[in-house]
Parts: sequence; structure tokens; C-alpha cells
Amino acid sequence: MSNDPVPATSSQGATVPPSNADAALAERLRAHARRWPGEAEAAAQFLALLADPLDPFVRARLQGHFTASAWLIDRSGSRVLLTHHRKLGRWLQLGGHADGDRDLARVALKEAEEESGLSGLRVEAEPFDLDRHWIPERGEVPGHWHYDVRYVVRTGDDEAFVVSEESLDLAWREVDAIAADADADPSLRRMAHKWLRRG
Repeated sequence: MSNDPVPATSSQGATVPPSNADAALAERLRAHARRWPGEAEAAAQFLALLADPLDPFVRARLQGHFTASAWLIDRSGSRVLLTHHRKLGRWLQLGGHADGDRDLARVALKEAEEESGLSGLRVEAEPFDLDRHWIPERGEVPGHWHYDVRYVVRTGDDEAFVVSEESLDLAWREVDAIAADADADPSLRRMAHKWLRRG
């Protein structure tokens, strides 16, 4: 009997070869659960999705799929760039679908670059936050779960953003103001408190 890993089957019926990126993400999810015990249950859900035979990195997997987003922090470390999301109508962090890319840190960086127009951005390899949230039905796409892995992305010298077509607006917001804002998205407030504790 071979000990070689068995390729997974994607939601499109094709096979997905075993990936070193999957193993790296699994280890980082386990490390995240140790670092943030309050997110251990979320990490377990993300690990279960990662192990699913249906490819969790494509949006066609409507039982749920991975997304990645950016806690895009300015040079001072005191402000984060948020988008007034065109489809959801809320102020949120930048991010989007993996669309087959199994390196979620790279996805977060790409989304931050595309949605902000900023250059010289740098992404930290370790996840900063995990959030599983429900996306309501929209058009022909039924409601489904997003398993969002959030990464710290830091600006370079350029902080003059450009609003993309995916956003109604972008704005730099003080992290401590988000932490104190009872009307802010709950996961944004959680990340703000985590960032302030991280110091």
C-alpha cells in the first residue's frame, strides 16, 4: 500500500495535487490556536475545511470556501485602511476570494494592492485573525460561508490610496477608535483590540 498522499477532488471534479502550501497553512492554523486560545474553535473549523476532499480554495465550493483579507496598517501602526464595501455596504478590511491560490498570505497581499492602489506593501506570514461568517444569497449565488484568514499587511512609503471599483470609498481609521466604536463590525473591533494588545 502506497504512503503517497491521495490527491483531493475539487468541486469541479478535477483532482487537486497535494500541496506544501496546505501543510504550511495547517501548521499556521494550529499555531494561531495556541497563540489565541479564544479562536481555537475557529481554527478547528478552518482545519476541517482544509482537510475536506472538495477544493476549499475555489468559490464554486458553495458549502464554504477560503477567503483572505488584510489588516492594512500604516507606517505609524496606529491606523488601518478600510473599505466601504460596495456589495455588503459596510466598512470592512480589504480582501477577497482565493480563486485557487493556496497561499492565503499572497492572496491577502494581492487583494490589498488591487483594492488600495498602494505599492510597496509587505505581508506577515502568520495569520492575525480567523473569521467564519455567512454571506447572504445574492443573485444566482446562494448563501454560503466564508472562512476568512486575515493577515497583517504593512504600508511602505506611499499611503495615498486609490479607490477601486470594488469599494464605495476607502478611509484610514484610527485603530483605537475602531476598538471603541460599538457600531463597528464585531470582527473589526476584535482585530482592533488584538492589535492594541499586541502593542
